Amino acid sequence: MKNYLLFSLTILLLFCCLTKSIPGQVLKSGDGVRVIFYNISDPISGDYFCQQDGNIQLPYIGLVRGQEREFSMIHQEIVAKYDSLYRNPELTVQPLLKINVMGEVKKAGIIYVTGVETLRDAIALAGGETSDSNLEKIHLIRGNQRIDINAKQMIKEGKNLDSVGLQSGDQIFVPREWWVAVRNWGVVVSAAGLVVAIIALLAN
Repeated sequence: MKNYLLFSLTILLLFCCLTKSIPGQVLKSGDGVRVIFYNISDPISGDYFCQQDGNIQLPYIGLVRGQEREFSMIHQEIVAKYDSLYRNPELTVQPLLKINVMGEVKKAGIIYVTGVETLRDAIALAGGETSDSNLEKIHLIRGNQRIDINAKQMIKEGKNLDSVGLQSGDQIFVPREWWVAVRNWGVVVSAAGLVVAIIALLAN
């Protein structure tokens, strides 16, 4: 009995964690949802994205309006529709937000996150950092706004992307260590000096 109660409490805490979303989060073009069922054998669990008309096509319940709509409303509608279809379904519905990871990562480009990932997870989805990356001064770019993030501190404290208010369309820029730029500038200066020396030698 004790083990059963402990297991039930663990499932409840996991459910609350996974269904947590960024307050007021609005899905945009290219975003989607991740649906995970725990007690239904039908092939429903998966990632589903906003189509060109802004709707999300989901198994057995059809279309759900997704684009330009708050995720909390989308979440409620999906859960309610599956609740009417199955008896006591256990499921989580998470937003899939399209963001762009740039700079000193091995595979810069678009990735999809739910918000429960850490910054380290996001960088890993972009292939991981390079040997020249500076994780202490990562920039979160949102339109004309730039937010500086100390990723090392975030990772140490175990904070996820929700803690920085991540939104669809955000860009994460991983800069280069300052000494790399100095090193490269030194190479350029050395090369320029060599060219000058050769010209002087030829002139003589």
